[in-house]
Amino acid sequence: MNTIDLSTYNNKFSFLNKLKRLLWTIVWFLLAKPFPRRFANSWKLFLLRGFGAKVHKTAVVYSSVKIYAPWNLEMKEHACMAPEVDCYNVDKIVIGAHAIVSQKSYLCTASHDVQKSDYPLITKPIIIKDQAWVGAGAYINMGVEIGEGAVVGATASVYKNIEPWVIVGGNPAKFIKERKLNG
Repeated sequence: MNTIDLSTYNNKFSFLNKLKRLLWTIVWFLLAKPFPRRFANSWKLFLLRGFGAKVHKTAVVYSSVKIYAPWNLEMKEHACMAPEVDCYNVDKIVIGAHAIVSQKSYLCTASHDVQKSDYPLITKPIIIKDQAWVGAGAYINMGVEIGEGAVVGATASVYKNIEPWVIVGGNPAKFIKERKLNG
């Protein structure tokens, strides 16, 4: 008979890591969240860099974005995280140049190993390549790479890598058609 024993669960994060995340949460809440929409974007990027994020000066991060660990975030030129994106970046997240993560999307780099009785934490990075677009309310699972120019449809759930220049949608996300720019 199988037995789940969560009494043996061990959070792998150090006290220092937990303290940094607490400080980050307070700083973002007090010094970024009060600013509406895109207002004071340079200030928000400054705060992110102060906590170790690698963000290009032209990246855009809305005030309502929730970032778990800025030191695991990289955003290239003109990358955008729209309102209410939940960036659960226990592991690295890279958002490429001119890539967009639309409102209320969830980027999740961590889960638990359900094959083990103590559910140890497992993590893998998420890479969103240049010119890709993650539609509103989409879920991107750990270890996923969204190819260059790919589009993830609104509310799609992505559990596998997405090829470049395709459009996917659904749960789980499936190929819809190739993406061709007309101008």
